[in-house]
Amino acid sequence: MDVDENMGADNGDVFMHRIKELTAEEKQQLESQNSRIIPASKATKLEREAQKHWDLFYKRNETKFFKDRHWTTREFQELINFDPEQQLVFLELGCGVGNMVFPLVEEGFSNFYFYACDFSPRAIEFVKSNPLYDENKMKAFRADLTTDDLFENVEEGSVDLASLIFVLSAISPSAWAHVASVAFRVLKPGGMLLFRDYGRYDMAQLRFKPGHKIAENYYMRQDGTRTYYFSEEQLEQLFFKAGFEIIKNTYVQRRTINFREGLDIPRIFVQGKYKKSANG
Repeated sequence: MDVDENMGADNGDVFMHRIKELTAEEKQQLESQNSRIIPASKATKLEREAQKHWDLFYKRNETKFFKDRHWTTREFQELINFDPEQQLVFLELGCGVGNMVFPLVEEGFSNFYFYACDFSPRAIEFVKSNPLYDENKMKAFRADLTTDDLFENVEEGSVDLASLIFVLSAISPSAWAHVASVAFRVLKPGGMLLFRDYGRYDMAQLRFKPGHKIAENYYMRQDGTRTYYFSEEQLEQLFFKAGFEIIKNTYVQRRTINFREGLDIPRIFVQGKYKKSANG
C-alpha cells in the first residue's frame, strides 16, 4: 500500500512543471517491473472485483489508515475565499471514510452542504457512523463514478465545489473520461473541481516489484487495490476534453518526514484546479 500522502511532518510543497529525472538505478527499477507483467485475465478479474477489494481494505483498516486532510484549505484557497454568508454545495467524489469532509466540518464550514460518495459501501457506513455526521448538513451515499449512479443522489449542475483527491488513480484508465464527464456535469457553471493524485515516478511507483505491474504506470498493490501514477500532460488533456478550463495543473514534490519511524520519503503528486466555465 502506498505510504499515506499526509503522514507525519513535512517541509512544504514544491510546485514544478518538470517531470522527475530518473537515475540509472531508478530506470533499472522500472525496467525490472516488466519482467513479470500481470496477465490480462487477472487484470480483468481485478477490475471486476474492485469493490470487493476496497471493501476488504476498509474492513481491515477501518478509519485508521488515511489521516484527516487538514492541508486542503491551505492548498485549495477556493475552499475559504467566499462570502461567509454564501451557501455553498460541496461534493467529495471518492470520500473514503470522510478524511476531507470531516476536517472541514470541524473547521466550522457551517455554510456548506456536504455530499460525500464512495465506491465502497463499508466506507459509507464509516462516514455515517462518524459523530460529526449530521443528516441536516450532509448526505453520504454509495456511487460508482464510472457510471451515472451519482445523479441518483445529486442533481446535475447543482454543486459549487467538488474534490477528486487520490481517487482517479484507483480507477481503470478506460473509465477516466467518464469520471471527468461526471465531475463536469455535476458542477454549476463557474464551479471548480479540486484535484490531487499520485504523480509520475513517485517513490511508491519505483518500489513496485515484478508481478505487480498491470500496464504502463498502472499497478496492483498487495491487497488487490490498484493505483496509477499520472503525468501532468495526461491530466490536462483529460479534463480539457471533458470541458474544463485548466486553472492549475502541476507536479507537487514533497518530502514527508516521520521522525518516530526514522522515515524521510520523497513524494510526487499532481495537483489541479479545473473550472467549469460560467457559460456551462
